[in-house]
Amino acid sequence: MLDLFSSGIMSLWLDMAGVRSAAPNAVSLLAWRGGIPGLVVAEELAFGGVDAANRDLPTSAAVEEYLKDLKAKNLIEGNQGVWVQAGMVPLVSQQGKVLMPGASLTKIATSLASLETWGTEHQFETRFRGTGPIRNRVLQGDLVVSGGGDPLFVWQEAIAVGNALNQMGIDRVAGNLVVTGNFRMNYQSDPLAAGEGLRQALDGRSWPSDVLAIYSKMAPRTRKPQVTIAGMVIAEKFVRSGQLLLKRRSLPLPEILKQMNVHSDNEIAQILADNLGGHKIVQQQATWAAGVPAAELQLINGSGLGVENRMSPRAACGMMQAIARNLQTTGLTVADLFPVSGRDLGTLEYRHIPPSAVVKTGTLDTVIALAGAIPTRDRGLVWFAIINRGTDWDSLRAQQDIFLQKLVKQWGTAPALPLAITPHIDGAKPALGAANRSDILLGG
Repeated sequence: MLDLFSSGIMSLWLDMAGVRSAAPNAVSLLAWRGGIPGLVVAEELAFGGVDAANRDLPTSAAVEEYLKDLKAKNLIEGNQGVWVQAGMVPLVSQQGKVLMPGASLTKIATSLASLETWGTEHQFETRFRGTGPIRNRVLQGDLVVSGGGDPLFVWQEAIAVGNALNQMGIDRVAGNLVVTGNFRMNYQSDPLAAGEGLRQALDGRSWPSDVLAIYSKMAPRTRKPQVTIAGMVIAEKFVRSGQLLLKRRSLPLPEILKQMNVHSDNEIAQILADNLGGHKIVQQQATWAAGVPAAELQLINGSGLGVENRMSPRAACGMMQAIARNLQTTGLTVADLFPVSGRDLGTLEYRHIPPSAVVKTGTLDTVIALAGAIPTRDRGLVWFAIINRGTDWDSLRAQQDIFLQKLVKQWGTAPALPLAITPHIDGAKPALGAANRSDILLGG
């Protein structure tokens, strides 16, 4: 264990986690689970995971005041969960290890499992084959689309495919449009409906107004494709043989996760979870990677829809930190996967969370949740999770924001943005429909 902490790798991680300034005794607060690539606070520590020597009294007072205000305003129902830690040093816990409905904090688990399985370079491939030759700009046969699980194959992506087909000399398909594999168009899982959407996108001469509106926001000089399908849309279970014409690569996985988390998109989350093998696989991957007890994460899906998706506040923090560790050598940070206050809109548009905080929101009928990291002067990166039970969404969100503002006031504003939460991906400008992700093969 001591050898691990004296290594250069761990030294770098401690710097990025903000532990150096906050926790000279961090080693004594950690437990290494044999073979598990995650660091967890020793479960035997008192106060629900926070020992007396490191329990931060001002933070504890702030949490008590926060909960007292919620109660006085009649905003809460049942258990309320709060976990706060500086780097790897736990500061305060209120029901921090108790399972609670996490709502869309579940997407943290889906993000972590996706990274662990596929890595940051991964792109899903959608393949297009022709069952006949191309003569006089007509594909003499069927056009077969084989889905590879792209959760963001939307109008813009289909438009790019149509333009690539035109570029390779196909203006018309004499046969059918055949849908196989894991293909979704605009999140539509029914293969016939997805195929009809693709057929419509391939011919710009018949677009309805909503598609025209999307097209108008694409890159300047993007052409309107003109590919007509003479036959029907049909679905087949197995991929047919045929000439491989085109591969369409998805956005890189980090950009997909950024869109999912900024907008808390349930469809993307569930598609990713399905691609991973289901919610049980997500749960296992996430707890393993984060090194949190398996009993502190219980999922029924990958999106967070339903109060049966439960986690402890500590587990939410642990998974966010595991994502930061996963990204450490990639040139990306946790801010490239989650919304950043003051930079990204989506679920943060009307929030007043301290600037540069990296967070994930969660909302259900009776749950308002928030987890992430805030940069501070005195404590470095402070990781937190708040799970409120109540129905007054606006008031609960406002009180969460005020609580975080008080923590930053208590510890001071960070003089510079830590490298560990410096963003590189602009969540407002996903390169949907970019032509450079179409690989024209013509039988390659």
